[in-house]
Amino acid sequence: MYVPEQNDFFTLIEAMPLCIILHDAHSKEILWANAAALSALGFTLEELTPLKAPDMTRDAPKYRRSVGLRWLEGAARTGQRAIEWCYRSKQGVEILSEAVATLVHLQGRDVLMVQFRDISKEDKVKRDLKRFESRLKAFMQDLAEGVAVLGPEGEIRFISDSGANLLNGAERQLIGKNFLAWCDEGSRQRLLQQLSAETPEHLPFSVHYKVQRRDGEWRWHDATCRFIEIEDDLNGHLLLFRDVTEQVQAEEARRVSEQKLEYLARYNAMGEMAVAIAHELSQPLAATRNFIEGAVIRLGNASGVDAGVTWGLQSAVRQIEHASVIIKSVREYVVKLEQSEELIDLNELLRETRYFISLRADPSLVKVDVITAPGPLLVSCEKVLIGQVILNLAFNAIEEMADLPIERRVLRIHASTDNGMALVRIEDRGRGIQAEAQEKLFDGFFSSKVSGNGIGLALCKNIIGRHRGDIWAQNLEPCGAVFSFTLPLTPAP
Repeated sequence: MYVPEQNDFFTLIEAMPLCIILHDAHSKEILWANAAALSALGFTLEELTPLKAPDMTRDAPKYRRSVGLRWLEGAARTGQRAIEWCYRSKQGVEILSEAVATLVHLQGRDVLMVQFRDISKEDKVKRDLKRFESRLKAFMQDLAEGVAVLGPEGEIRFISDSGANLLNGAERQLIGKNFLAWCDEGSRQRLLQQLSAETPEHLPFSVHYKVQRRDGEWRWHDATCRFIEIEDDLNGHLLLFRDVTEQVQAEEARRVSEQKLEYLARYNAMGEMAVAIAHELSQPLAATRNFIEGAVIRLGNASGVDAGVTWGLQSAVRQIEHASVIIKSVREYVVKLEQSEELIDLNELLRETRYFISLRADPSLVKVDVITAPGPLLVSCEKVLIGQVILNLAFNAIEEMADLPIERRVLRIHASTDNGMALVRIEDRGRGIQAEAQEKLFDGFFSSKVSGNGIGLALCKNIIGRHRGDIWAQNLEPCGAVFSFTLPLTPAP
């Protein structure tokens, strides 16, 4: 086995790229330095040995000679000490170093072997990284998007400050929690399927999901997701998400608005069609009545005519007159769909609409009671629209009671005054309003009934609101419901 000679060890140390300076363990004077240290400091060995700390270190309080002596003394006492030390070369170049002093027992004396290496570049890199990390954290905190890394089961392995803000939580509280547990069932199953699917070359994909924030509020997110592998400590699906709840709500409002416009277009067409039909039917009905009346006159002048024939023809005339009255009422009601507000008596409007309500109520054997106020209820409104609200609420009540026992089929419409407002109450004895539907009663637009042709409670609310009024509903005891609306009274001119 080869054993190096003593001089060989000296040659090895001299050839090392690591800078080495030997100090006397007691006096701390410099005894020797290898070629790497001499080259870095720019001194010859003869120039270096008489130097003290102020001669070869940066002029700063943290590099005072007393500090250096305490460091070397600590190494002499404990065996080894490390320090960050800034040497200064002969040419004035400062060398930030990591220096380690080690006590070594030689044959002649004890020495402190100081090994140091230039860490200025490393320190600059650390400062740059720290500055970059600080800036990146500030940027991500102000981002509208959130960043998260999810494991295969949806557990949160990383989340940015902005992401934590979107979920209304703190970063330290969210790490390790299951993100998918906060999604609704449909979103959860969709995300699980997409997270488990292998895409070629981990291509990104888009996801849309509904998630519950930590304060309990449900929000909609749009996100881009792709699988990432950052060494061993951060693997998973990178989720870049943003809150789009306002856009979803705006889109829903736009859709409902389009439905309303579409419905109003059909409603307007229905009115025009009713006017046209009423006009076309009035002429043949008038002609038929004239023909029958002429036949009755001729039969009256003839002898031996069966009285039953005359009675039948006269009954037909009465039915034609009844049909003419209905057509006239329809024409008067819908002939002006586009009208401005006018001053009307709400009592009179209730009396006019009672006829149409009875047409719907009679086949279902629903009794209709209309109770008007003792005095005039003058309101400024679009007569057709307010009349349609009354009809819609009454028709809903009639349909609710159509299959109930006969004694419960009672519709009561009552008009009165209340704190300077005209109040109309439409009461039924049906099954009442379900608790879960109470808050959303006026949110929907179309009736859930297949055969329903009403304008819907949402539009009723819109019409009453436009007329500066209010509309609400509540249950009655022991059964039934009442729909009420108010309109501001207008003083008589």
